[in-house]
Amino acid sequence: MTPDWLETLFPSNAERTLPWPETQGETVTLWRPVGELELRLIARSGWQAFPPRLPDQPIFYPVLNFAYAEEIAREWNAKRNTPTVGFVTEFAVPVSVATRYEIQIVGSANTHQELWIPAEELDAFNTAIVAPIRVVAHYTGERYEGQIDPDTHLPSDLDKETTP
Repeated sequence: MTPDWLETLFPSNAERTLPWPETQGETVTLWRPVGELELRLIARSGWQAFPPRLPDQPIFYPVLNFAYAEEIAREWNAKRNTPTVGFVTEFAVPVSVATRYEIQIVGSANTHQELWIPAEELDAFNTAIVAPIRVVAHYTGERYEGQIDPDTHLPSDLDKETTP
């Protein structure tokens, strides 16, 4: 049986996808909230790709707006990750790639919009990224002991050669 709160947030009879709106330009900008460990793996790729999903992570979910990415980085990554820090990455993919995936609604229809990329399609999705992946914000939790450069939003000990 589904818990009442889950049914309240995600009613079984609710439409949870949206059609793509008319798009302008050749690319779509997406955001991805990440923790420090994932950020370091992105840096190792030369800011070209997101790391493979773990076995218990069947989807890669970039989000469609900065506000939602910021919310996850601030309220989840900076509070629940180890270390307690969240970063917001921003990147672009061709419209033809993004629109292969339905917009998934996972809360407020205006804010909580994601794309669900199956883990087995992540390599192809990464290949389509119009590089580099950029870090546009960071949020630290109370227990975070590292140093973040306020201009680049990168950990100060991240190899400067990997900076985009």
